[in-house]
Amino acid sequence: MAAEAKRVIALDIGGTKIASALVTLRAGEAPLIEHYGKVPTEAKLGGQRVLGNAIESARRVAEAAVGGLDGIGVSSAGVIDPATGDVTYANEIMPGWGGTHLGAELARELGLPARVLNDVHAHALGEARWGGGKDASSCLVVAVGTGIGGAFVLGGHILLGAHNEAGHVGHVSCSDATGVPCSCGATGHLEPIAAGPGIIERYLELGGDATQADGSPMDGAEIDRRAARGDQAARDAEARSGHAIGEVLGSMCNMLDPDCVILSGSVAQCGPAWHDAMERGWHEAVMPPVASTPVRSGELGGNAPLIGAAENVVRSGYAEFE
Repeated sequence: MAAEAKRVIALDIGGTKIASALVTLRAGEAPLIEHYGKVPTEAKLGGQRVLGNAIESARRVAEAAVGGLDGIGVSSAGVIDPATGDVTYANEIMPGWGGTHLGAELARELGLPARVLNDVHAHALGEARWGGGKDASSCLVVAVGTGIGGAFVLGGHILLGAHNEAGHVGHVSCSDATGVPCSCGATGHLEPIAAGPGIIERYLELGGDATQADGSPMDGAEIDRRAARGDQAARDAEARSGHAIGEVLGSMCNMLDPDCVILSGSVAQCGPAWHDAMERGWHEAVMPPVASTPVRSGELGGNAPLIGAAENVVRSGYAEFE
C-alpha cells in the first residue's frame, strides 16, 4: 500500500520576496512542488503589510489546490518561537515584523493548522530530510549568500538552543576577521568578510572596479567571473571568504562531529579560488578524527525552505525537550 501523501501550503517569507507553493510529501518519493508563485514582501511598509501579503499568498495556493490540505508551513526571516509561531525579533530590514503572531494569524485566516520556522532553520530541515543530508543521522547545514546562517540537525530535528538562536554561523569568530566590525555590534565575526557583500567590499579595497562594463554596480557573480580569468584582486577577495568559511566549518566539526556538512547559497557556487581557499582553511582548523567529514553541496536550491516548512507541519522539525 502506498504511503499517504501530505499536502501543505508552504510559504517562504524573506526580506525582498514571499514565495509560496503547494508541497506534497510522500515517504520514499521526492517532494512535489506545485502552484509556485512569488510576490514582493514590501517589508519597508511594515509588519502588517507583510502579514497581509503572506495571507494572500497562502490563499492563492489554497484556491489552486484540488483536494484536502494538511496545514500551512512557514519559513520566515527573523527569530521565531516555533512552539507559538510568533516572530519574537526582526531587525531593521523588516520593521514592525517582530511581535507578529504569524502562525496564529495564518491559522485563523485559512482555517488550517500552521507551523513556523526561521528561514535558515527551514532551509536546513529541507536539506537534512530531503536533500544532501537525507542519508545522514546528523548534519551541519550552512548557507552562504548575502548573509550566513546555518543549523545543526540531529536525528532529523533542528537544535534551536535556549533562545531559538542556535545556528548563527555567521556570528562565529574567525582569525581572518580579527578587528572587523560586524552588523550585530561585535567584532571578528565570519559574516562581514565571508558573505557576498564582504567579498565585494574586499575586492574594492584591493583596487577592483566599482562598476561593471555596462555601468552597473559590481556584484559577486562578476567578481567570480573575473577570478576565473585570473584577476588577482578577485581571486584574493574570494580566497579570504573561502579560507574563513573553511576555518569555521573545521572548528564547528571539531565541536559537533556531524555525519556531513551541507554547504549551500550563492557564494558556495564560486569557483576554484574560493573552494581551494576553503579547503586550506578547513585543513588548518579541523582535527584528524573528523577531517574526513564530507562537505556536500545542497541539492534543493531555493526550494529548500519551502520543503523544510512543509516537513515541519508533517513532522516536528525542532527538538523538544522535557
